[in-house]
Amino acid sequence: MVTRLALNGATGRMGTTVRDAAGAREALSAVLGVAPEADGELVVTPTERRDALVAHDVDVVVDFSTAKAVPALAQDCADAEVALVSGTTGLGDSALDAIEAASAEIPVVHARNFSQGIVALRRALDAALDAVGDYDIEVAETHHRGKQDAPSGTATTLVETVTDHRTVETVNGRAGTHVRGETEVGVHSRRAGNVRGEHEVMLADNDEVLRLCHRAEDRSVFAAGALTAADWLAGRDPGRYDIEDVLTGNEDDSDSQ
Repeated sequence: MVTRLALNGATGRMGTTVRDAAGAREALSAVLGVAPEADGELVVTPTERRDALVAHDVDVVVDFSTAKAVPALAQDCADAEVALVSGTTGLGDSALDAIEAASAEIPVVHARNFSQGIVALRRALDAALDAVGDYDIEVAETHHRGKQDAPSGTATTLVETVTDHRTVETVNGRAGTHVRGETEVGVHSRRAGNVRGEHEVMLADNDEVLRLCHRAEDRSVFAAGALTAADWLAGRDPGRYDIEDVLTGNEDDSDSQ
């Protein structure tokens, strides 16, 4: 059975990458796009989205758009009873609340990063913190000049992994005279060129430094993960799922179950 997809943010960098990647998968078919500027029957505007999802018999929406667009998208998906996979980052409370509300009606995966390598990095960080939990920690991320949110969603996720092990105070960059506090985790963002995404966690103390790094060479790694999530999510019960559920094949780990 072919999973029918709609791409929200279809004309953006990630939207076009997801569309191209979907074309190479026999089990998936991109049948609809949503973008601020419609260019024909197969790309509609957000105001036309809900009816178009129903008319095109869409199974899953894959979203890479903007944080301010997510609340209306989540509502449209819930109204149309269409599953949602969203990789949009920088979400505020209203967008997160909208996703949570939608997950009561439809299955939802929201991830700040769909890379398998980032999942592996988080697991490695867990193991490192078990071994050297008292070391100083700094997080650095680099992205292309057009990325709007800082720090990146992935950097925030890495800090959340640290908070599973100890209480921390996040410091976004540093300026002026400042002595590093014992609970500080510095988070540093760089924006330059066309860098797809780099993340590094540094743990240092006791005359040694441990660096855990991940670099995405192409946006296709994020598209691949999102499409795998869409294929996995189609037909599942309503609830919140995460990328680890998708990659490990967990059947019953939604937040609402």
